[in-house]
Amino acid sequence: MSFSALKNKYIDVKLILLLAAFYTLFNLVYLGKLAYMRAFISRETVESWHDIIIHNLLIDWIIVVVYMSLIAISTKRLLDKNYSWIKIFLLHTLFSILIGFVIRFFFDLYGILLGLMTFADYSLKASIDRMIFVIDLNFLIYFAMIFIIYTYYYLKQVKETEKQKTLLESQLTNTRMKMLSSQLQPHFLFNTLNSISVLVEIDAKKAQDTIADLSDLLREILYSSENYKVTLRKELRMLDYYLNILTLRFSDHLIIEKNIDESLLDHLVPSLLLQPIIENSVKHGYSYHNIHLKIIINIFKSRGYLVLSVYNNGKLLTEKQEALLEKGVGISNTRDRLLTLYGKRASFKIRNKEAGVETIIKIPFSKTCL
Repeated sequence: MSFSALKNKYIDVKLILLLAAFYTLFNLVYLGKLAYMRAFISRETVESWHDIIIHNLLIDWIIVVVYMSLIAISTKRLLDKNYSWIKIFLLHTLFSILIGFVIRFFFDLYGILLGLMTFADYSLKASIDRMIFVIDLNFLIYFAMIFIIYTYYYLKQVKETEKQKTLLESQLTNTRMKMLSSQLQPHFLFNTLNSISVLVEIDAKKAQDTIADLSDLLREILYSSENYKVTLRKELRMLDYYLNILTLRFSDHLIIEKNIDESLLDHLVPSLLLQPIIENSVKHGYSYHNIHLKIIINIFKSRGYLVLSVYNNGKLLTEKQEALLEKGVGISNTRDRLLTLYGKRASFKIRNKEAGVETIIKIPFSKTCL
């Protein structure tokens, strides 16, 4: 990963400014206290205000802000790696003690470089004693700033979650409307109703089943809960309503084959994921030379991913058709939802094979299921 990418991922300028503002406020309170003590308690002092502000507070401010900026970066990495809270607490306790040594080291180095003291005058014990004298204050300041860091990241995560939730609601609504529009197109609805009309006298039971499938399909699209993810079992159940109607409409010209790892049925997938892909397979698969279409649905686990593959043995896609598919509402919305839910960890590909077209979706496999 490049330095620029690392910077964008781990360095948050707003957080660093917030930490700097907090420590500036702390120093202002300290100056106010010092001014009060000089005015009303003890007027005897060795150091001038110039020495206190320049040689003490300013150097201390720079050291602490730089140190806490590095801690903020480390904290972001700790959160990304999902370390246990016990481990994180122990690390921060160690860092809170270490900050005293860091401050003392730079102060001593600063004093030697400016000639405020000679190296011969330097005493390790005296330096440690001064560090121990303020160790409790350093501890409190450190954890106060750590509280700011974690609160900042928590609020940022809440905002990102709300933003993602709003985006997902919009994407899911668009998907539902696209599917509803697709299913209510005259040729689909009329063909389905005509098929039912013919079946009424030939096979009343099959006609009733088709009416039930059409009703269940529209009900799922219109009234199903606004969940972003559903179990694979539920996703396939809704898909079956659609496939039953397709099979009826295209009769012997359409064959559906499903190869599904049943151990994955309780795992979560984005809702309304497969139907747009099947719809595109039927729409683009049939041609004058391909009047018999076979669609194969494969769902399995591979190398930490849940893989959903839809293959049809229809005509190959031209470059123009591929471009139109990419810009189509169904496919582009599916890509957007996968990106929102999984980021770059998910993939969506449509590719020509030697005989037919395959769509492959890979989403990160999680052990968590319903």
